[in-house]
Amino acid sequence: MPKRPIRFFNTTGPCNPDDHYMLPPAERLQGAQLHRYVKDNLYWSLRAPRQTGKTTFLQSWSKEINAGGEAVACYVSVERCQGLTLRNDAMPEACVAIQEWAANAGLPVPKTSTDEPGSVISSILINWAMLVAPQPLVVLFDETDILEGDTLISFLRQLRGGFASRGIGKFPVSIALVGMRDLKDNIGVAKDGKPVNPGSPFNIKSDSAVIGNFTREHIAQLFALHTEETGQQITEEALDYVWEQSKGQPWIVNSLFQRATMRILDYEDYQTVNVEHLRQAREQMILARETHIESLAFRLKDPNIRYVIEKLLTGEYASDLLNSDAFQQCLDLGLVANNDGEIGVANPIYREVLAREISYNDQMMLPKPTFRWQNPDGTLDMDSLLKEFQGFWQENSEIWEENADYTEAFPHLLLMAFLQRITNGEGRIEREYAAGRKRMDLAIEYKGKWNIIEIKLLRDRQTFDKVKAEGLKQIVGYRDSFSSSLRMKDGNKIPCYLVIFDRRSEDKKLAWEQRITWNVEDDVTVIGC
Repeated sequence: MPKRPIRFFNTTGPCNPDDHYMLPPAERLQGAQLHRYVKDNLYWSLRAPRQTGKTTFLQSWSKEINAGGEAVACYVSVERCQGLTLRNDAMPEACVAIQEWAANAGLPVPKTSTDEPGSVISSILINWAMLVAPQPLVVLFDETDILEGDTLISFLRQLRGGFASRGIGKFPVSIALVGMRDLKDNIGVAKDGKPVNPGSPFNIKSDSAVIGNFTREHIAQLFALHTEETGQQITEEALDYVWEQSKGQPWIVNSLFQRATMRILDYEDYQTVNVEHLRQAREQMILARETHIESLAFRLKDPNIRYVIEKLLTGEYASDLLNSDAFQQCLDLGLVANNDGEIGVANPIYREVLAREISYNDQMMLPKPTFRWQNPDGTLDMDSLLKEFQGFWQENSEIWEENADYTEAFPHLLLMAFLQRITNGEGRIEREYAAGRKRMDLAIEYKGKWNIIEIKLLRDRQTFDKVKAEGLKQIVGYRDSFSSSLRMKDGNKIPCYLVIFDRRSEDKKLAWEQRITWNVEDDVTVIGC
């Protein structure tokens, strides 16, 4: 039996559930009981980052409702209203969307009894409720966070107007408003940041729900569906790897499994999927720069996102970061996460993609290495490489920084670009960075040998010795943790390099000949830049 592609979700649009491995809709929703929304006639909001299977979830659930006969449900995307800030333009387009999605679902197509933008949504929903009677009507409005200004306010007011009379043949008994952001956030934007008062036309929402990422158990369940159909197995270690690399992000899980079973392994090869297959799939996915990965790179042009990512790269902690609009925007996009109080990039693959993308221009501008950077056995000569970097930093850093977008993280990015220029395609770099860590840790593998580098910044009011002492303790802790995660028997023998960049104000910096240093302390090479 030939394998079919593992595509648990079509995250860019509608899909046929018969062609996908999917969890039941109730498995995907955090903190909510789906049947309650219909049974109790609730209006509610649902939020989820991009490409988490939101559209497929909504369409699957509407089919489940219709199959059960408890109501008539329809998914409606109002994406066609994007950019239409005037209600006179947007409300007719929203009505067209309702009619098109009703027709696509094989449901009665409603009509409006008015052309007045301020009541046309209410009119078409009333007509729709009448057409599907004696069953109640449930409408799942997707992409509602693209509605702006007066368009959003008019849309919500019309829903509020029909809410009190909702019922069979009168008005939808349950409505979901779905997007990346919660309803109250969109209202705040529409009202120029003014808070929503309790008597506003927007107080009908009874609940907020979130489509969460997969759990480790979900990932195992999804691959088990593939195993049941094809007989192909996967090791527990491989499932752990998928969980650790994706943190359950559905698009990443989908891509890793599909590439491992359909590209790394031959189409007809049913051997057990292991960690090495998935490591290759990970690198292939990153280099392919598919739409989802490409969209992450595009987001980095946004000043708000740049601000947050730079804080994470440098490991610094801004007291106002958590409460900032910039951080909330990154949360809504699924770029960052708050894991047990540590603010970081949402998963290791995003962490890798963002770091590579930000340092890509520097990497391409670096000259082809002519210095000795390999040992006779083909492994990295890290001493030679980093001494070369010290010279490059001294000669070029001030000029290059003038054109840098991420000035605070410039040292980290230039060193990563320098390393990536050497290892690209033949080695790999594991990166650890998050707000408040006060460092970036890099684990570089090349030809089967690992090296660890820790990057720290020397700031005003700090001394080199204090930063060094802190760094020595941190890098040994990271080495022990890293080697344990790879189950290395001789992890304490991994070469370690602590690189300290002097980022003090010009009047406090040492002269270059004093700044560029190289010492070995407690088996750690300490490098001053």
